[in-house]
Amino acid sequence: MMTTTHNLGFPRIGAQRELKFALERYWRGESDLAALEETAAELRRHHWQAQAERGIDLIPVGDFSLYDQVLDTAAMVGCVPPRFGWEGGVVDTDTMFRMARGQAPSGKPAHACEMTKWFDTNYHYIVPEFHADTRFSLAADTLFAQVREAQAQGHRVKPVLLGPLSFLWLGKSKSVGLDRLDLLDALIPVYGEILNRLAVLGVEWVQIDEPILVLDLPQPWRQAFESAYNRLQQRRLKLMLATYFGALEDNLQLACTLPVAGIHVDAVTAPGQLDLLVSHCPGYKVISAGIVDGRNVWRSDLDALLEVLTPLRERLGERLWLAPSCSLLHVPVDLDQEPELDDEIRGWLAFATQKLTELDTLRRALDDGLDGVAAELAAARVATESRRVSPRIHDPAVRQRCAGVDDDMTHRRSPYGERRRQQRALLKLPLFPTTTIGSFPQTDGIRASRRDFRQGSLDEARYVAAMKREIASCIEKQERIGLDVLVHGEPERNDMVEYFGEQLDGFAFTRHGWVQSYGSRCVKPPILYGDISRPRPMTVDWASYAQSLTQRPVKGMLTGPVTMLNWSFVRDDQPREQTALQLALAIRDEVRDLEAAGIRIIQIDEAALREKLPLRKAAWPRYLEWAVRAFRLCSSGVDDATQIHTHMCYSEFNDIIEAIAAMDSDVITIETSRSDMELLEAFVDFRYPNEIGPGVYDIHSPNVPTVAEMTVLLEKAAMLIPVERLWVNPDCGLKTRGWPEVTQALENMVAAARAMRQREGGRRVAS
Repeated sequence: MMTTTHNLGFPRIGAQRELKFALERYWRGESDLAALEETAAELRRHHWQAQAERGIDLIPVGDFSLYDQVLDTAAMVGCVPPRFGWEGGVVDTDTMFRMARGQAPSGKPAHACEMTKWFDTNYHYIVPEFHADTRFSLAADTLFAQVREAQAQGHRVKPVLLGPLSFLWLGKSKSVGLDRLDLLDALIPVYGEILNRLAVLGVEWVQIDEPILVLDLPQPWRQAFESAYNRLQQRRLKLMLATYFGALEDNLQLACTLPVAGIHVDAVTAPGQLDLLVSHCPGYKVISAGIVDGRNVWRSDLDALLEVLTPLRERLGERLWLAPSCSLLHVPVDLDQEPELDDEIRGWLAFATQKLTELDTLRRALDDGLDGVAAELAAARVATESRRVSPRIHDPAVRQRCAGVDDDMTHRRSPYGERRRQQRALLKLPLFPTTTIGSFPQTDGIRASRRDFRQGSLDEARYVAAMKREIASCIEKQERIGLDVLVHGEPERNDMVEYFGEQLDGFAFTRHGWVQSYGSRCVKPPILYGDISRPRPMTVDWASYAQSLTQRPVKGMLTGPVTMLNWSFVRDDQPREQTALQLALAIRDEVRDLEAAGIRIIQIDEAALREKLPLRKAAWPRYLEWAVRAFRLCSSGVDDATQIHTHMCYSEFNDIIEAIAAMDSDVITIETSRSDMELLEAFVDFRYPNEIGPGVYDIHSPNVPTVAEMTVLLEKAAMLIPVERLWVNPDCGLKTRGWPEVTQALENMVAAARAMRQREGGRRVAS
């Protein structure tokens, strides 16, 4: 009796970010499409082989993408918005890039599709757009070509498809009155054609992802599953329905009754659902246990997992399959790339390739007995115990300080109305004040200086001098452009989370632990392994130096505690709430030190507060309670005249607008340009009380918006928000863009703000 192992997806970017660099060379015109495709094919070959060598029986195909898997699905079913000029036939690569970025080496630039977070992860997907005249057709051969490619290399493949219901759910209707679910009847035949072609290729199993089954679904969507999957039944191949990121809960019975051959569930996020699934599933269905964590980097406790799996194996036999909880897209590729990592901490970790080895160890233990994997189990046991007892994990002083936090520490001294009066008297800003979100372009020279300093070839004095030159240049450019509130540009920062983590106790860092955020954008999340404290100020010297160069206010720039938490690989041995409290206290100290140094505007970014909102609404209140409390703890220790800003990334705010207001930030900046200001409707219906900076410049696209385009967006914003509470800013930080486009875009932004001031007839006065 043999246990089958399979994988839901593998990191596509490459251990050395090979895909990132190939994409960017192509976008810059430094290489052609053939070179990009050659790099992609080599990565796929290497990744398939790596999975096979680690004992994976069914290799996923279709998880690889040049940009995003949801975008790939839209292309495959011919869902291309009219503005991109597609006239049928095959959706080519550059059309997909224009949908994602607004621009590609060929084709006319166009407004890029919206981008938002993939469930509660830090991965961004391209949002499909549906119109009243949307027609679906099989419009891409990529999946079939990759299946043939993997088969030719000798692999037993399992194609991966985003399911039709999840595809429609994740998209957005662009026609008034259009119900996305009404498009299902037109979409199902295309999925049927895809499955038929896979069957012709000799495929046995297809993984069809329906992650929306872990959400609170309206009844019509629940009912649509049965009819859709009845129409998708295939005699020549078997469907593995894959869910992840949460529990099926009220959708469990629905999933069990669907005409599929197997069901995959996330047994890490929701371990209790395995037994329920076994009890409710028909006796012929395969049950895939997502038993190894696909979203975090901690080594598995193999003994504990075998305690769960052994009785399941006795009940299910070969119907029990093993897999990671979700695609391994969300973790770095290979721990072997980290020889410089501290040995003790390294022993606690497992990246994508190591997680597959863990799966194989579990399979061998179930199939052949414990003796054959005694060494592997012993090593896992040592690592688990080492992490549990290590003195590096727990700091009594931090615990004591957390216990002393009271409600007074989470409230500003005066309500917003009084603070606004003092802030306007001090800052004397005009109507529609202009600013940026924080970072400016990270040039090759900046990166080289940071690299040389890290490697020791540049001493500290010369490094500081180099960074000060960059800051001075950045201040001069902003003054010339005409911005009202300046930033120091963050040349010394590698990443908005990693930079702070490097200066806090309780974090560890990798050199090559990259994960994809979107397209070619990668992040290297720090590893939060222990109690958090701030040994010394982190940003005060840089901010003070920048402020000394100008009479205009310079914002102090910090990352908030919830974003630090959500964009790190977080310890799993205590509640996230407790870790957020520790981070909040560390950031609170920095905020107070910035104020003491004369910085009167301090931005505490909470870009990720919305993205970790629990997938089930019943769990929202508790999360929002402690997340908002953490933000208020770090922001409330300042005088009324000190203006606190925060920034939030792509999010649907309607459901949490009251919690956002409860954060009591003086100014919130949000990403709205891709949604054409639609996101502001939440702030109108609720009558958001404080000030708002809706982004008017989409920094994720290389397109430079015109003055007219930004003015139109500001006019829309002014119809929704009182003008005396509107700020003007880009959607996000500018570190990934180049100076020529940034300069032109910001000049246009300032011109748009001035046009709006002229229209409103004057400057803001203290009130």
